[in-house]
Amino acid sequence: MNEKNDAYWKQELTDEEYNVLRNKGTERAFAGKFNAFKEEGVFHCAGCKSPLFDSKTKYDSGSGWPSFYDVTSSDKVKIIRDKSHGMIRDEVVCAKCGGHLGHVFEDGPNPTGKRYCINSVSLGFEKKSTDS
Repeated sequence: MNEKNDAYWKQELTDEEYNVLRNKGTERAFAGKFNAFKEEGVFHCAGCKSPLFDSKTKYDSGSGWPSFYDVTSSDKVKIIRDKSHGMIRDEVVCAKCGGHLGHVFEDGPNPTGKRYCINSVSLGFEKKSTDS
């Protein structure tokens, strides 16, 4: 998974990206660049560029963070039980680099019933090519 050391990540990421991806921080609700974002393409990990979510699975959950009902492939993320802050939740991390992405909840829409509630700062975006 994550073979890169802390010094590498501090050099490669902005302070905000480092706080979220490496320290499990959370950006403020409704403040992220991808919350109301509507373009077509693929959202990838801001740390390692691994493709994580397709825009076709993005929806407005009203939570204040980008929400998706599915991942591009089940091997792209890992789900880890998170018992921090007096809550029990399921943390979503990038399977490739171990970066914290957000949390997943069981209150999403069909067909999965999942709500991947993801920090914008932990994501990058590649617009869908029109040359298909």
